[in-house]
Amino acid sequence: MLIKVKCHPSSKKETLNKKDENSFEIFLKEKPERGEANKRVFEILAEYFNIPIRKIRLVKGSKSPSKIFEIYD
Repeated sequence: MLIKVKCHPSSKKETLNKKDENSFEIFLKEKPERGEANKRVFEILAEYFNIPIRKIRLVKGSKSPSKIFEIYD
């Protein structure tokens, strides 16, 4: 399953908003430096879907706020 994620790093609160079936908006406290924000997005998605992090792959957008992730079954 592919999902679209719009990231907002350096936010005051950390929240995940589901926009529709395959689209999410994530606000995170981490800064977009040295991959810290991407690591936290992986952790948030793994927690939300209740799966291990290794079952999530970043397909597109490693340096962009708009990202596409693939979730493996």
